[in-house]
Amino acid sequence: MSRLLTISVLTASITINAMASENKKFDYVADRFADIEVLRYQVPGFEDLSLNQKQLVYYLTEAAISGRDILWDQNNKYNLQLRQLLESIYNDYKGDKTTDDYKAFEKYLKQVWFGNGFHHHYSMDKFVPEFSVEFFDKCVSELPAEKKVENIDILKKIIFAPEFMAKKVNQAEGQDLIVTSATNLYEGVTQKEVEDYYNALKDTTDTTPISYGLNTKIVKVNGKITELPFKKGGLYSDAITRIIDNLQKANRFAENDMQRRTIEKLIEYYTTGNLRTFDEYSIIWVEDTASRVDFINGFIESYDDPLGMTGNWESIVNFKDLGASERTETISKNAQWFEDNSPVDSRFKKETVKGVSAKVITAAILAGDSYPATPIGINLPNANWIRAAHGSKSVTIENITKAYDEASHGNGFNEEFIPDAAMRELMDKYLFITDNLHTDLHECLGHGSGKLLPGVDPDALKAHGSTLEEARADLFALYYLADPKMVELGLVDSPEAYKAQYYKYMLNGLMTQLMRIEPGKDVEEAHMRNRKLIAEWALQHGASANVVELYKENGKTYLRINDFEALRNLFGELLAEIQRIKSEGDYEAGRDLVEKYAVKVEPDLHKEILDRYSHLDIAPYKGFVNPRYTLVYSPDGTVIDVTVSYGEGYAEQMMRYSRDYSPLTEK
Repeated sequence: MSRLLTISVLTASITINAMASENKKFDYVADRFADIEVLRYQVPGFEDLSLNQKQLVYYLTEAAISGRDILWDQNNKYNLQLRQLLESIYNDYKGDKTTDDYKAFEKYLKQVWFGNGFHHHYSMDKFVPEFSVEFFDKCVSELPAEKKVENIDILKKIIFAPEFMAKKVNQAEGQDLIVTSATNLYEGVTQKEVEDYYNALKDTTDTTPISYGLNTKIVKVNGKITELPFKKGGLYSDAITRIIDNLQKANRFAENDMQRRTIEKLIEYYTTGNLRTFDEYSIIWVEDTASRVDFINGFIESYDDPLGMTGNWESIVNFKDLGASERTETISKNAQWFEDNSPVDSRFKKETVKGVSAKVITAAILAGDSYPATPIGINLPNANWIRAAHGSKSVTIENITKAYDEASHGNGFNEEFIPDAAMRELMDKYLFITDNLHTDLHECLGHGSGKLLPGVDPDALKAHGSTLEEARADLFALYYLADPKMVELGLVDSPEAYKAQYYKYMLNGLMTQLMRIEPGKDVEEAHMRNRKLIAEWALQHGASANVVELYKENGKTYLRINDFEALRNLFGELLAEIQRIKSEGDYEAGRDLVEKYAVKVEPDLHKEILDRYSHLDIAPYKGFVNPRYTLVYSPDGTVIDVTVSYGEGYAEQMMRYSRDYSPLTEK
């Protein structure tokens, strides 16, 4: 509920001249396969950190990578066994590596690595192997005895049987979302049983509710619904123990007492699994605004829970970009003005906005649910009552957005989809800054804006909660990008700048993000649904005044915005309605919005978009390999530096992580 993913290929492809490359020789592209391009990112400023800060980053990154197995297992209970099998074949294969079967096997393995399991990270569908059953059987038969894995029949079924565990997260209306989802967050239970269980636990009069189900798996024990906590001594104990060990090492280099208390409280939470302790940790963490080095580590975002409750494990280690953060600090200082002038009903506004902190960060490591695909912005914590009472932290990850931008120059997107030369020029000039401002506003203010009415369940919107929350934050950002306040605060130098973002957003939501959808499929992923909802709603509700139109020219569909001011008003109108839905917990209205505007794809337009993209050299999805950090010792064994290197390849990194950071698969 609190992360902004890359808006689309367009986000990174259209800003051709927006930033000059400072490092023209840096090789951003690490690999390319299927529909994925894997990039490298740089960590500028790391060398300027103090030795203590560098060591803090080092051990936090070790804690981050140590949790990798957790996400794999959360995604599906057979993922770790499948990974071991595939990697054993990859490592031991002695046959001809130029055959179609082997090349297809290697592609499949790379897809599985990228998805942290055998489902696509966006579509949630299973990857389809292009190698033969006979090739697979031969590879398995040639493995040494010590590398044989259990459940080979099930693993073979996973690879080759299309309908078996077909969907990681199913969001189809009217189906049992738990029974039909392949995630490992529930076992032997139905959606109704889980909803009834949590409804019986929740106290609607509690003004500081815990995040129910955030760190547990739901199973039946002797016919009774039972929560199995993720903690030391519980599920994922071996991985969590290793995380704790590295957090303890990191704590020796904490920058101040507040940061030290934050790490200690996180360790306590991992040790006990107590969600009240997690809230205490979140409060200390959000109130620490003095530390330059920062991190997230834990069970956080719930996009991959069909009910939106259990958090996927993830971590990002980062440090503040002091220069670029002036932009976000300006926004956060004016948070009350933005809240007061929001177009939503006054009943749903916060009377006092507390503790909104925002910064631009440099990512040092990506892990878990933030790797290889990663968000470009984050706002935490997710608990509404903590946001209201203690504030939130918002970050824009600018070294990641720069890597996207640098790797995408000259891909032909502009020429194919934007016929208006004046609009292309406006986008070249303003899209990079408005992209970053959109992220800033989305994370810093959008997620932190508004309030629930007393007694409203934070989970009232159920499976549609993530989509609607992302739409709410996007709309907040879109609405204010066009406000004169942006120029007044010096965030942009022209009142026309916002038009670049409006055009891109509408083009993406109506057309270009469809390149990520297979023919005949619905839109499934929450961020894609959010963008489609906003764009389709604005198109339809502005139709009578011809605010936005799709038109045909030479057999191709294009976008035209005829009235930018009216479009802004439509964004404000929809923002007011979605805030009402969230504040009142109006599930029926929220469901109707999502199902009407966010799910279904018009097949003829979809086919056209896919055809047009097929002529461009653009991968629909991008992700990253991490840099590698190394401790440098003096002859007497004292650490004298920490170095960072960028040369590791995609397969090389994945195999190293499996070799050195797999506590759940060690025998």
